[in-house]
Amino acid sequence: MPKNIEYYDVVVIGGGPAGMTAAIYCGRARLKTILLEKNLLGGLATYTNEIENYPGFPEGSTGNDLMKLFERQVKKFGVKIKYADVTGVELEGETKVVKTFRTDYHAKVVIIATGGKPRLTGAKNEEKFLFGKGISFCATCDAVYYTGKDVLVVGSGDAAIEESIFLSRFANKIYISVIHDVGIMDANKVAQEAALKNEKLHFIWNTMVDEFVGEDKLETVILRNVKTNEKIPVKVDGCFLFIGYVPNTDIFKGILNMTERGYLITNEKMETNIPGVFACGDVREKILRQVATSVGDGAIAGFMAEKYIAETETFEKEFKGVKGPQLVFCYDPTDALSREKMTIIEEYGNHHPEIKINKIDVYKGKGLAQRLSIKGEPCLVLLFDGEIKEVVPLVEITRNSLEEKVRTIMHN
Repeated sequence: MPKNIEYYDVVVIGGGPAGMTAAIYCGRARLKTILLEKNLLGGLATYTNEIENYPGFPEGSTGNDLMKLFERQVKKFGVKIKYADVTGVELEGETKVVKTFRTDYHAKVVIIATGGKPRLTGAKNEEKFLFGKGISFCATCDAVYYTGKDVLVVGSGDAAIEESIFLSRFANKIYISVIHDVGIMDANKVAQEAALKNEKLHFIWNTMVDEFVGEDKLETVILRNVKTNEKIPVKVDGCFLFIGYVPNTDIFKGILNMTERGYLITNEKMETNIPGVFACGDVREKILRQVATSVGDGAIAGFMAEKYIAETETFEKEFKGVKGPQLVFCYDPTDALSREKMTIIEEYGNHHPEIKINKIDVYKGKGLAQRLSIKGEPCLVLLFDGEIKEVVPLVEITRNSLEEKVRTIMHN
């Protein structure tokens, strides 16, 4: 079957907190936007029992309720939501293509918010107790729910030990299953020392999870000693897994820059290594993965998408589409040399109204300047019919040299 093709300003891949926030910003900016989600709007946040550290909700909220509010706001701004699995992407060039089984979506901007998934143990019955039935992946999110209860933590890295210490503020007793020999952990030394001194933490060494047991909710975790194969039942109200996190970035491998662990690398503007492609939320390399930080990422990505599209339209109309000679003065108003050369440029423009002169304030932003294949530093760019002919450093700009350079490009 031939594929359908649909055209948008922005395609957002992923419907978690970051993706929905980016979509809200794009929709509110009157950009034609579609959000593609494979499974469930809200992502992993939907399964969080209670979120108490998201601003604006002093009484807290369940993850499901909070994500429903996000969804309502996305729809309010006219964003189209489509449940589909993205099978491939073409991100180079001005038009990006996001592929699904039935449709190819062409867009000016792609925002990647595919998130990730916690690494599972692979033990028996694990799937039965995921998502609010006893197995959790975020102590910061769910600790209050386990106030006065007994829990098990699986793992011994920084996240496992630090989150165990955090859990000790709420839970009655925290068992920690560690695969290594007695006293050996993967966490940093400071966390190890603090954990070993914490009377609420009880380590079960040389163990891994063999089975999860319970009716409607988790009741017991059966551990197995990796040396003796002894089965150790541990009665708990909940279990936290901190054995790693897997970002959903397989389809971007070889296309976008990422860390060894597969997280996408961005700058503070959420820009990836490809212009017009942004990444936000848990899918990017960052220090804290929470709903609040995902919302911040998504807001920046949505704002930058609008800015990128506006700059593209300006560049096509005011720079690339200009016929004949054109001067583009890239300046920094805080720089004395820029202010000095500005006078020369403006005088030249007054004497030659037939020459198109554009100015780019690189102090405010370097996006337009970088589209001229320069780094965004103050300089003068000479173009003819939209093509760059010469880039002139500020120190070389004089009244006489300017006249000569323009005559040269006009006769060549």
